[in-house]
Formats: sequence, C-alpha cells, structure tokens
Amino acid sequence: MRRWVPVVLLALLGSACSGPGEPADAPRGGATTSTTATATVTGTATATGPAPAVPHPVSLPALAQKAFDGGRLRLGEEVARTARHRQYAVTYRSGDLTVSGRLAVPDGPGPFPAVVLAHGYIDPAVYVNGQGMTRERAWFGDHGFVALHVDYRGHAGSDPDPSGGLDMRLGYTEDVVNAVHALRSWDGPVDDERVALVGRSMGGGVVYNALVVQPGLVDAAVVFAPVSSDAVDNFERWIRPDPGRGGIARRILRTYGEPAVQPAFWDGISARTYFADITEPVLIHHGTSDDSCPIRWSRATTRLMERAGVEVTMRTYPGEEHAFGPRWELSMERTGRFLRRHLG
Repeated sequence: MRRWVPVVLLALLGSACSGPGEPADAPRGGATTSTTATATVTGTATATGPAPAVPHPVSLPALAQKAFDGGRLRLGEEVARTARHRQYAVTYRSGDLTVSGRLAVPDGPGPFPAVVLAHGYIDPAVYVNGQGMTRERAWFGDHGFVALHVDYRGHAGSDPDPSGGLDMRLGYTEDVVNAVHALRSWDGPVDDERVALVGRSMGGGVVYNALVVQPGLVDAAVVFAPVSSDAVDNFERWIRPDPGRGGIARRILRTYGEPAVQPAFWDGISARTYFADITEPVLIHHGTSDDSCPIRWSRATTRLMERAGVEVTMRTYPGEEHAFGPRWELSMERTGRFLRRHLG
C-alpha cells in the first residue's frame, strides 16, 4: 500500500475564466511559500512565548489541518454501457454530506487504476448528474480506468452546500478529496496505489488546491483549460462582474475584504502560494484560442510550479478553444500516456 497522510482539503474557485491582465509570477506577499505559512494569523501570546499561528478558517492552511473520511460509495442504477465499460449513478459520504456522481467501471476483474474527475462550472440550478466531463469519463472507462465523476455539493442529487457560497468553494475540493477516500474504501476493482486527479476549467483549480493541501494523496494530476491559480483572477473574472452574482460578491467582500486591502486572505485561498508543497507530477492542457480561461494563466502557473520544483508539463494546442474540439483526442492520448507512466 502506498504511504499517505490523512486527507485534507482545499480551496476556492471561481467558474470558468478569462480576464484582463496576466497574473503576477508570485503571490502578492512575494515569493512562493509552503503550507507552514498562514493566511490572516491570529493567536494569543503565552508565558512560554508567542502563540502558535492560527490560519484563517477559510484558507488552504486551515484545510490542510483537516482530516477527511470519505466513504460509503454506493452504486445505484446502471446508466450507460459500452463494449468495454459500464457506468452507474453513485453516492458517497463527504463529511456530513451525501454527494452524488457517476462511476465508470471497466469490464473485467481488475484491479484498475482510478481517476477522480472534477468538472468545470455549470450553474447548479441546471446541472444534472454526471454533467461536464462525459467524454472524459467514457474515455477512461474504455481505456481501463475506474473513473469517479464528482457532482459536488449543491449539484444534482448531492446535499445542499451549507456555506451559502462563503466558503469560496472550498467544499467542492473537500468533495473531490473525499471521493479519493471513497474509491479506496470501496470493495470494487480499484488499485489503491494507482489513483490520479483530473479536472477541467473550474475543476482544474480544484485539482491544484487538492495537490497543495494533500501532498501524497494521489500519484499524478491532469488539468484541461484550468482557471487561474490566483483566487483574485477568478473572483474578478467570474464573481464580481456578474449581475447574477452581485449578492454573493458583496457578501464575500463584506466578510473577507477587497483583495487590495486584505491580500493575506486572498493569498491564503490561492493555490500558487503553496506550490512548493506539491509532490505529484502535473500535466496541463490549454488551447491558444481559449477566450474563457486565457492561456496566459496556465503559462504563469507553469512558471510558478517550475520555480517551486514541481514536475510540470504544459501542452499547448494552437487554435483550440476552451471546450476542446479537434484536438481533444490528442489531449486524451497524451493524458493516457502520462498517467500510465506515473501510475505504473
């Protein structure tokens, strides 16, 4: 069995993305740091010295202190079938919540390597079970991977999001990390020592966050057209300017402050602040014509990961847009080779 510590979790993310101005090559506080740093520290001095730093409760360092126990993966009805795999509606536990999803299981005895899929932003009011990464889920099932697609809290058949949006979507990542636990505790044909995370758009940001708060949880990660690793980029592109999200944007700013006024909070929910803690290889796919999540965001993320010592590869696709069309098959072939190499 592979050695890994109890799971913890994660942070933010806006939606899909795009926005003016390339993000800075380092957090607003300066150089890339590790999760031993804190965002908005509080504490009281004691007779023996200063109090230990306490991270802001909504931050990556705070999530890194949390233990997760996802489990009770339950298969429901069979919802799809190909010549090489079957798909099921599923539920599992994520803390006190039940989260729904879709599970692709290859035919045969296994055990099979596994991936947890983190989908991009889709309005929860219209989202349906398994939406957002249907092509990828089927591809993985046909190519010998168990693939668990997470609906996230507040989506499809999952329990409602108890935060009302003020957790900066930390809960989504909690659900993804707990999905890894659920797969490992399931008595199905999963090889516990070969597990990866795969995310698209907003889900790419969820994957970044999972990697920085839970080093050693998985063996590798792949993201497609990801959002920025800077929380401010995503807030300014997707939350603040959207008339339909004006209420939550005002609540976020009242609660946590403007980025220029409270940079420590915003750094604390930005994955790039903690890239030095990533231990897994990362593959980033991005199209040059993506007008939703600009490719400069992934270029900046790649530079910062390299600077932090992360084994990162970025693949660019000339003319490809956000959803991937003509080059999707190529991106999946590259993903398969990458995962076979790092999952063994």
